[in-house]
Amino acid sequence: MQTAKEGKGLTYRPLTKNKLRSNLKFIGPAFVVSVAYIDPGNFATNITGGSSYDYSLLWVIFWSNLMAIFLQTLSAKLGIATEENLTGLCRKVFSKKVNWIFWFVAGLATIATTLAEFLGASLGFYLLFRIPLPIAGLLTGIITFGIVYLQKYGQRLIEIVITILVAIICLAYTIELFLARPDFSAIALGTLVPTLPDNNSLLIAVGMLGATVMPHVIYLHSELVQDRNKNCSISQKKKHLKLEKIDIFIAMNIAFIVNAAMVIVSAAVFYKSGLVVDSIEDAHKSLSPLLGSLSSGAFGIALLASGFSSSTVGTMAGETVMNGFVNIKIPTNIKRLITMVPAMFILAIGINPMTALVLSQVFLSFALPAAIIPLILLTSKKSIMGEFVNSSATKIFGFAIALIIVVLNCVLLYSTLIGF
Repeated sequence: MQTAKEGKGLTYRPLTKNKLRSNLKFIGPAFVVSVAYIDPGNFATNITGGSSYDYSLLWVIFWSNLMAIFLQTLSAKLGIATEENLTGLCRKVFSKKVNWIFWFVAGLATIATTLAEFLGASLGFYLLFRIPLPIAGLLTGIITFGIVYLQKYGQRLIEIVITILVAIICLAYTIELFLARPDFSAIALGTLVPTLPDNNSLLIAVGMLGATVMPHVIYLHSELVQDRNKNCSISQKKKHLKLEKIDIFIAMNIAFIVNAAMVIVSAAVFYKSGLVVDSIEDAHKSLSPLLGSLSSGAFGIALLASGFSSSTVGTMAGETVMNGFVNIKIPTNIKRLITMVPAMFILAIGINPMTALVLSQVFLSFALPAAIIPLILLTSKKSIMGEFVNSSATKIFGFAIALIIVVLNCVLLYSTLIGF
């Protein structure tokens, strides 16, 4: 029984076990989303940033995380307020022609994202077990299909599986940090003081941002909250949003810590040793002689867990995209295969892994504005959001973030295609 307690004019009620258990049921969607922020693309850019510029680009991870928290909160709020996902709402609000453009861009982005994630898991198989990349890609596809199939038994089960994989990544990088023995005063300085040591560091910084803020999970988050958003009153929706903000804060900051750990370990090990490492394979190869086999093993396991979890989330996002914008009726398993097969095909024909990774990031540079701008426009319309409409400050902050991300991604795109 819940009883009130008094003290110095204040009245409060303790959180009972039943209420705590009830609140914990809302934790989960953001952990699924957070996987996209610690996917294999992050491994590549963070390792390069740390080995090239020591701790000086940690501030990019910090600010990227703040942007991610803001955008994922908007996506969740839209889903809770409207009881629809972002892609479905776009279909209702924007013209058919615009929605076809959104569908095409989002589809390419999802395939490009899944390519990078399949590549990461395949590299994890190769580095740990020396399995050739084409076979590793097929294994990744089978395992990813199996995890996504668990949706049949409820979203909660998927959330638990993804959370376990995130925990494995966290444990692996805890081991890495312990072995690397970084300089914590330099870490604090690099996190709080923005610096760009030279022109090339701008390109790497933009790459770190591009690998962190991902379009497919902006679409997906508004869908994931629906599992807990059925037949709710306004007050229940407000409670749901409050608890989802807690979910986002915890999950995104765990992702921030893991991302920061990637840079920190790379700086403490590679930069300190005078090694500029610009590929995942070289990072794994170099860790063993510098820190021992435990470190290289932990790195491979983290990469494998990241690849499995992010491939699953990418496939789920692909389903949301194909179900939305233009409402094409495609059987569920076919939608999953459409998302996964291009990645397996590219691995099978032997395209250089790093080339494939760069091309995937170029596609994402195109796609990000197509997710962010509609999200901000829709959440700023009172006719759509009602009491949940964005405040003036939120609108200004949202469009400022959109402008920054669009400009920086244009820089990344120009630098990749033309050369810095």
